[in-house]
Amino acid sequence: MIGIPLGLLAANATEWVVHKYVLHGLGKKKSSFWAFHWHEHHAESRTNAMHDPHYDRPVLGKHSQGKEAAALVGAALAVAPLFPIAPFFVGAAWYSTVNYYRKHKRSHQDPAWAREHLTWHYDHHMGPKQDANWCVTRPWFDILMGTRIPYAHTEREARDIERRERLMAKRAARRAAEATPAALDDAA
Repeated sequence: MIGIPLGLLAANATEWVVHKYVLHGLGKKKSSFWAFHWHEHHAESRTNAMHDPHYDRPVLGKHSQGKEAAALVGAALAVAPLFPIAPFFVGAAWYSTVNYYRKHKRSHQDPAWAREHLTWHYDHHMGPKQDANWCVTRPWFDILMGTRIPYAHTEREARDIERRERLMAKRAARRAAEATPAALDDAA
């Protein structure tokens, strides 16, 4: 039974290490297989206030969600040979893999949910420092490693939200002003 907490801890440590060193470390290099994470997933999340439209598609595909799912299946298969000697550890690892996918997907389909229930992951994408808050399912290893930097529900976030809203209002006013009566007649 000790395998269950060990599996959960190992999964959280793996989230932290893979996110920091593979998805960000290698992923920032455009030629890397892992580039999808930084150049697709982070770009979409920042552009769309945490929402990533790749998660609105079917999972199978050459987009960030499909690549993430393939990597998670690979990780689950990698621990499978341990099942005969450590079934509880492997079970916890498999649970963690499914839990990671479900929570990560939901966080990018429902940003308000993420802000309240996966605050540390919301902070990773929306905070001023995207090279922090590496954990997705639980913040354990971010706390342990000193990489947990709060952003949601802070004065900084409130100022950033207000600034984004003003910018969006200006853009909407500019678009409305550019819509001349002649353009409206053509549209009709």
